[in-house]
Amino acid sequence: MTELRVKTSNRTEFIDITAKLENICSENCWKDGIITIFVPHTTCGITINENADPDVKTDMIDFLNRLVPNLPEFKHFEGNSDAHIKASMMGSSVNIIIKDGKLKLGRWQAVYLAEFDGARERNIWIKFLTD
Repeated sequence: MTELRVKTSNRTEFIDITAKLENICSENCWKDGIITIFVPHTTCGITINENADPDVKTDMIDFLNRLVPNLPEFKHFEGNSDAHIKASMMGSSVNIIIKDGKLKLGRWQAVYLAEFDGARERNIWIKFLTD
């Protein structure tokens, strides 16, 4: 298992970690298999989505904030129930095929850490599996 640490700077943001994942594959000589990318946190998630137009990230954040606002009636004492809900909606892991040392993503796809309770330092665990 390999660990990646990412510093976030906003309460809600999507950080493209695709290049970091590609570097990890290269540094570890991972050629053909699958990587699982997992975040061990309850207020951030991991997702794959478009990276060509930055407005997609903005639209996703705006929609999630409208869908799950930070309501004063939430009972969780830390005041971040909205972050927990959004993280559950995103999910805590994704799997990506590795072929010839490259992530097999679609043309416009990127891997994002989805932060909902920043600014923080987040851990991302990456596990490579092969035949």
